[in-house]
Amino acid sequence: MITHELLSAPGVRHGFFTREGGVSEGLFASLNCGFGSGDDAARVAENRARAAARLMVAPDRLVTCYQIHSAEAVAVETPWRREGAPRADGMVTTMPGLALAVLAADCAPVLLADPKAGVIGACHAGWRGALTGVVESTVDEMKSRGARLERIVAVVGPSIGKLSYEVGPEFPAPFLAADPADADLFKPATRPEHFLFDLAAYVLRRLRRVGIAAAAATGGDTAAEEQRFFSYRRACLRGERDYGRLISAVALVP
Repeated sequence: MITHELLSAPGVRHGFFTREGGVSEGLFASLNCGFGSGDDAARVAENRARAAARLMVAPDRLVTCYQIHSAEAVAVETPWRREGAPRADGMVTTMPGLALAVLAADCAPVLLADPKAGVIGACHAGWRGALTGVVESTVDEMKSRGARLERIVAVVGPSIGKLSYEVGPEFPAPFLAADPADADLFKPATRPEHFLFDLAAYVLRRLRRVGIAAAAATGGDTAAEEQRFFSYRRACLRGERDYGRLISAVALVP
């Protein structure tokens, strides 16, 4: 489990979990926390229970959304059943003992907190969600519950690295249309008219543009570090049929 000093504040627990320490096997070895994978559901449940235990919350207090690569963020007041999870990519709560968790396998997990206000947030920022505003939606939900920009801290967890994320010639256009200053996040790849995109830096930039000065990234390349992380991109390049999901979560201490 990876932690960061920005989120190591009184009243807050958090963790960006690696693939280590679970019970799954094969492609999913070992801490696969995604019910949407083809892994055995009982093993996924056990893996999620282990993550919850590290955060010192009950398994049923670890909540995830049905992630859709959107800019949607929701408030969480009570846990929901998996079948009733809202379709969204950001969550916010003021409820102690409730862990907000996001799943990823190359996308950027983002954990946020205003410890003084007792407000936490989490969002799943793939390129599409980041571009369309999932960071801003999550921060807006936090502000509506008493968080203040000058107090919010945010950390971007492990994601596909800038040397691993090759994108096609059409990819930069929507980003540069939104802000030409982001051109520096695209570097030429070895293939003509292809680029290497720095997703973590882009998400971090979105956090800072919205007014969060205390923002940082853990580092870690999910595609390149096979022993530590699951990766959708790596699975696709190898022609593998499926892949595990990493979990990242933040909770308020009761």
